[in-house]
Amino acid sequence: MSAEAKNPGGADAFPVTAVMKILRREVKKWPVPIVTVISSEESRSPYKVLISTLLSLRTQDKTTAEASARLFAIAHTPEAMVRVPLPRLEKAIYPVGFYRTKSRTILEISRILLDTYGGRVPDTVEELVKLKGVGRKTANLVVTLGYGRPGICVDTHVHRICNRWGYVRTRTPDQTEAVLREQLPRRYWIPINEWLVTFGQNLCKPTSPICSQCLLTDYCARNGVGWSR
Repeated sequence: MSAEAKNPGGADAFPVTAVMKILRREVKKWPVPIVTVISSEESRSPYKVLISTLLSLRTQDKTTAEASARLFAIAHTPEAMVRVPLPRLEKAIYPVGFYRTKSRTILEISRILLDTYGGRVPDTVEELVKLKGVGRKTANLVVTLGYGRPGICVDTHVHRICNRWGYVRTRTPDQTEAVLREQLPRRYWIPINEWLVTFGQNLCKPTSPICSQCLLTDYCARNGVGWSR
């Protein structure tokens, strides 16, 4: 790990248990991310978690939810997906961001799952990131939400807020994941993404966060915050 990925203050300098306790209570005010909703359905499907996560990249949750519902009504397994004509797939997921590219990626991944993994989604980050278009964020979501196994999904919200708090001092989400794996108590590994995505979308926004309504201000270093409400 590079020097800039370390937190000079150390984990003990930040009251993570107190912060997580408040955060867990506060995020109940807002809707949970759509991928979490999909993973909580009666029949948990790593494949649906994988595909819905790909759809969610650079796309708002409402659009992702609607597109996922249309797509999974047509096909919700790799076997069924590879039989969907590309134009029909594109129409189903439009208007998610980069829908044409994502449609081709979904078909390619589905074929690879059938040809290489017997139709089963891999259950490790190391195997998942071999799939086209799958980064560590997506891989960790599949591992944690699709299989219920330990992992830390670090997206832009988790990376930004952990640095804003001063809990980590990192330059990239991958560095943030590495530091969190070292110092974040294991009981928070799976829920931290859901909590911070919800928190970041509704209160701790990238620009002009609503600090006047935040119950975590006493714990937050406000790193990078130039103006707030």
